[in-house]
Amino acid sequence: MVDRLSALDASFLYVEEPATPMHVGGVAVFDRPRDGFDYAKLLSLVSHRLGYLPRYRQRVLPVPGHLARPVWVDDVDFDLNYHVRRSALPEPGTEETLFELVSRLMARPLDRERPLWEIYFIEGLADGKVALVTKTHEALVDGSGTVDLGQLILDSSPYEREPGQDNWTPRRPPSRPQLVLDAVGEAVQRPTALVESAMTAARDVVATAEKTVGAIGGAASALRSLVSPSPSGPLNRHVSGGRVFTGLRTSLDDYRAIRAKYGCTVNDAVFAVLTGALRAWLASRELTLNPSSTIRALVPLAVLDPDTAEFSPAGLVNNRVKPYLVELPVGEPNPVLRLQHIGHAMVASLDDERTVAARAMLKVGGFAPATMHSLAARAASSFSGRIFNVLIANSPGPQQPLYAGSARMAAIYPVMPLLRNQALAIGITSYHGGVYFGLNGDRKALFDVDVLAGMIEESLEELKGTNW
Repeated sequence: MVDRLSALDASFLYVEEPATPMHVGGVAVFDRPRDGFDYAKLLSLVSHRLGYLPRYRQRVLPVPGHLARPVWVDDVDFDLNYHVRRSALPEPGTEETLFELVSRLMARPLDRERPLWEIYFIEGLADGKVALVTKTHEALVDGSGTVDLGQLILDSSPYEREPGQDNWTPRRPPSRPQLVLDAVGEAVQRPTALVESAMTAARDVVATAEKTVGAIGGAASALRSLVSPSPSGPLNRHVSGGRVFTGLRTSLDDYRAIRAKYGCTVNDAVFAVLTGALRAWLASRELTLNPSSTIRALVPLAVLDPDTAEFSPAGLVNNRVKPYLVELPVGEPNPVLRLQHIGHAMVASLDDERTVAARAMLKVGGFAPATMHSLAARAASSFSGRIFNVLIANSPGPQQPLYAGSARMAAIYPVMPLLRNQALAIGITSYHGGVYFGLNGDRKALFDVDVLAGMIEESLEELKGTNW
């Protein structure tokens, strides 16, 4: 019996184009410990953990004639050194040179002839630090059977976890005639299978409308969004093959102080700060804003499975990370009023279904923001580009240090993929007292993404210093 990709997993392969590779990434910076942390140790660490993730040693095999969805098969030529790569920056490497390298790495699609993931071990950073840059295809991480590799690489202590028993022996892939026979057999048993396979990559108006209804909470609102597309502007541009990436760290205590001062949530404060930064950035582009000007953000949120009593890994499956559309009031000049608008918009989303609060997610053992960001990208990828302006995915992380082997993680920046005609995607996570932003932009349309990053800091200071 072949292990066929689900319709959702296959769709991420069908819609992928050279300019819009469908992988999610992360940039983690580590303090090098006294006993060292080098490429060989990373290879050993990944090798010991792969037994927990069989999918990471499988590749996608298409069915001749596209008679059915592709299948997962063991990679009989699996080469760990191909997937775990080594690179270096000219010393002393800075964050700017690291992010420039990340931009180039993220622009390259993954090789479909091999398992759909890569890790880069980056040396040469100042102060002896090293970085790990990960790339994982959206088809790979479903949140239940397969999580992001970072979830197994990172531990809550610097002590070595006992490696699991790994007796992996690759199975021979099915032959082309066998793939065809299996596809025909499925079509005979289930005549609609062939039609479903042909329609998987299509994005029709009905499907888009249904997603919009779920995202903004009602048929009337959905109809208005379809009739009145997202506001036009520099964020909706044709995406080229180039990328530009930058990261930013802010203090979690600043957002907690805003929460205490205004009675909002930390998430509200984060989005209000982003809204202020986007307002200033649009003004720097000499765009005219009026008090009613908005930017529409697609914001994926985790929701509880209706049959799950409380949030757990079992309830975190791809169809339970739901995208919501949130209007960001970039035309509002007062930062506190922006915060209030955001709070009202978020409450409307949180009241719909059983959305998961950050506190609940942090109670889940083994929770990894990287997996949540992968699921967020999956939830967003099937949306029409004319419905929203920017993808923003915020996932809380642990507030205690994490380690790869004996190396302590000092910083983590998410890298969200760009969708068709979406020039900017923002990933956010909190970790050990910091709130980390990862801004991934199209190299032509968002050439000034570093300017936007600086405006996030300015917007945070503005909101902190406002007396209301």
